Formats: sequence, C-alpha cells, structure tokens
Amino acid sequence: MPAPDKTHALDHIVVVLFENRSLDNLLGHLYGPDDGKTFDGVIGKDLSNPIPEWAEHGAERRVVPYTVATDMDSPNPDSGEEWYHTNTQLFNVLDNHNRFKIGEAVTEPWNAPPPGATPTMDGFVTDYISTFTGEIGRQPTYDEYAHIMTGCTPEQLPVLNGIARDFGVFDHWFCEVPSQTFMNRSFWTAATSSGFAVNSPMTKWFTGNDAETLFERLEAHGKTWKVYIMEPMPVSFTGMIHFSRLKDRLATHFVPFAEFEKDAAAGTLPDFSLIEPNMAGGHGDYHPAFGRSFSDSVDLAMDNPSSMLAGEAFLERVFTAYRSATSETGTNVWNTPLLIGWDEPGGTYDHVPPGPVPPPDPAAPPGEFGFTFDRSGYRVPAILVSPWVEPGSVYNEEYRHTSLIATLRRTWDLGEALTRRDAAARTFDHLLARETPRDPHDWVTVTARPVPEWMMDLEVVGRALSTLGKGMAPALIARARQVGVPLPPELDAPGADLPPERIVGLLRQISAHFFPLLANPSDPEPHSAS
Repeated sequence: MPAPDKTHALDHIVVVLFENRSLDNLLGHLYGPDDGKTFDGVIGKDLSNPIPEWAEHGAERRVVPYTVATDMDSPNPDSGEEWYHTNTQLFNVLDNHNRFKIGEAVTEPWNAPPPGATPTMDGFVTDYISTFTGEIGRQPTYDEYAHIMTGCTPEQLPVLNGIARDFGVFDHWFCEVPSQTFMNRSFWTAATSSGFAVNSPMTKWFTGNDAETLFERLEAHGKTWKVYIMEPMPVSFTGMIHFSRLKDRLATHFVPFAEFEKDAAAGTLPDFSLIEPNMAGGHGDYHPAFGRSFSDSVDLAMDNPSSMLAGEAFLERVFTAYRSATSETGTNVWNTPLLIGWDEPGGTYDHVPPGPVPPPDPAAPPGEFGFTFDRSGYRVPAILVSPWVEPGSVYNEEYRHTSLIATLRRTWDLGEALTRRDAAARTFDHLLARETPRDPHDWVTVTARPVPEWMMDLEVVGRALSTLGKGMAPALIARARQVGVPLPPELDAPGADLPPERIVGLLRQISAHFFPLLANPSDPEPHSAS
C-alpha cells in the first residue's frame, strides 16, 4: 500500500460511546506520581466525601475515603444521575424536602446551587444515601454506601487501561450537561439538547429535540455516516434522541455492530462511524445496574447485575476490529482514528470540579427546571487511538463532547458552529502528531477478563430490561400509535400489566418498525401479538 501520510490521519473517524462512569471511577489509577506523567488521577491524594449527620449508619466516621472497588458491579443499586441528583453530588446541596426522593417526586428548587457557586465535589455520599433510601425503602449501611467512593485499578479493567496507556488519554474531558444520558449524547452529535435537562418523559424526544445534527451537516458536505449498534439492542438511542431530524434515515443508516466488523475489514467504513453498546439489557456499556432511581411511582424490578466486564469484552471487540482495519484502499487505521468516550459519569465519584461553559444559545429561554446550561457536567474517560498518537500521551487541556464536532468542522470544512458550545470547544486533530505511524502489530494486546456467566445467559438477558429500556418501551408504543403501527390488542386491554419478558418481546417487535435493520430474524412479525 502507499506509505501512510499524516495529512490524511483524520480522513475518517470512529467514535464509541459508553455509559455512566467518571474518570476517577475507571481510570483514576492509570498513572501515579512514580510514572513521570502529569495525570490528574487519584493515586497519592487524600480524597473523601463527608457523611451527612442524618445518616442512620456510620455517621460517626464523618467521612468516606476514596478506595479501590471490590467488585465489578458497583454501585449497585445505581446512583442517581438526573440534573437534581447531579446538583447534590457536585455541590452537596440537598433540599430537606427532597431527602430520600427520587424521580418525579423531586421538586423545586431541585437541589440547585446558589448562582455562581463553584462545585465542591463532596455530595456523592449524601446523594447516594438519599437515592438508595428512595430506591430500597431503608437507609444503607456504611458498607453499602461507601462503594460510591470507589474506583477500579488497571488490573481490574485491563482492556480500557491497556488501551489508555498505549495511546492518548484525556484527563480533563468533561461531559456537557450535569445530568443523564440523552442530553449528553445529544450534545455529542448536535451541541445542544434543545433545553431538555432530564431523559423523562422519553416521548418528548420524538418531537422536541429539533436541533440540526452533525449527521445532517456531514451529508450537506458530501460525507457519509453510519450508526452501529451492539446486538441484540433493537433500537438506537441516537435515532430516538434525534428522531425528528433523522426519522428518514432510521431504515438505512442504523445497523448491527457486526457490520462494523465487516466494514472495517473491507476498508468500507463511512467517513463518520458512531458505535452504541447494548444499553437496554445485558449491558455491554460499563453501566452500573439500573435501580429505581428514575421513578418513585412505578414498581420496577431491579435490573440484573451489570458487570463492567461485559463492557470490557465489547471494547475488546471494538478495538480488535479497529486494529484489523489495514485495507490497502479505503478506510484503515492510518486514516481513521478511534475515539473512545462516555456520555456522562452517572453519579460515580470524581474529584475534579467542572467549570462554566457558554450556553448553546444565549438568546434561548431557560430550559427544564430553569437551567440555563451555563455549567457543564463533570469528567468522563476519553481515549484517542491512532498510529499517529504517541504512546503514553496524557492530554491535560480541557476538552468536552463538543470537541468532536469542533474538530470535524475544522478538519473537514463543515461550516459554521452548530451552537455556541461547539464554537468554544477545543479541537483535537493536532494530537495526531507522530512523524511516522506505529505499526498495529506493535500495539498493546488486550484481553478482557471473563464475563460472568449470568451476563452471557441470553435467556436471562432477554428477560432483563434496564430502566432506560422500561422508559423507552412506552415512548415507542406511544409513537407507534401516533403513526398507525399495528399493535397487539393486549396493549389496549384495561389495566394491562405485561410481564417484563413480554415487554422485551413487544419492544423488539415495535422497534422493528422504526429500526428494521436491527431486527432479529427470529423475532415475531412486528404486528404479531403472539
């Protein structure tokens, strides 16, 4: 093949976005003072959070120190992640009337900090005790709430940490919204969430998020794209988040992840590839086990335990397919970097306070809960993989999700900023800086630790449905009704209360109308009630 040329190092890009982990939680032990790196991790630091006086257990200890995680399924139950939970985590503000409240039971002033306050990063224990109590119905013991102050070592997560050490890691990459999944994923691909500050109700995303997307900007400039979704996920969150703008592409541009492996090997990846892990059940996404933190009024069974090792296994699969992309023509590792990112930290502990940011549209009225989008969420892991990246690099400057859009606009000449947020974001194209590329044969070999058997049991996984999945199901059903999709008659039965395994089946059937390429051939026909 022709000699690799650094000027073409970013002709294409692959982005994979995982779920709900902070930098301290996954990569805090990546480097320490003895490694000769300037890395803002946890080693050698005396980090802790105070225990609130009203805690029934362990209050006499006064603080919970940051320690190493003892299992791959913590926190379990999941921590709170909505805007009002994140307020408590970052500022240790918890309105008395919101103590032990979750979901729709939380009311104004929404644990909001005073105007202009600087995050103290000392409310993670406070929020976790309150959220746990709202979910379980009792206060947690010290051991039960202390695991919110834990993080993993490189030995516990060898795939993620191995890749981070062999390429470039960002230690100040911030999510865009101090809240949960849909808003932050929307900022990755539109630099705004149209004023939405929480996921719920999910029906609003079908019509309310009408901002221009990166996908449309790419098409306008002759660029190609695909969204690859980890099997057996039957729906794309990206497609739902941007439904009003992308509804005509759902049947053509949203495909199973197996197609990524084929496209990478054949050199036929599009200009922009976005990879989504399985987020509805089975969790190939590093997400903690979902609890009831999203709802106080619906009796949701706890999600199956959600080992981070399933996320490790999927990341190994992504990395293996990427490093094998050595086609002599078309896309290959030399012209296609891989960016590994997360949507938001999901309430897991981090010690670095986020700073102020420009609102996407300063002329727009305040969004949900009166939030003006003038401060960001906190740190998440981010890794840049490419033969043109110097191994062992640490990038200390501030980056954020909209750095992706800013970089592609600059490098691919995609026109003006989508919003004020990506206009202000730092670009990362200059980090592909080596004069000669590293041969993929010289890259680190990563091997995921064995995934627990219960994570591999398709029957168990099929019955499980995350809280995001449970929220997504009624939203899809409502949308299907609006557009005249035939639905099983049992959905119209008075007082219908479908068992979880039936909801999973219905979700797959209904999703096939919107995302036909994600349908499993063994699934029943979409209109079938059997």
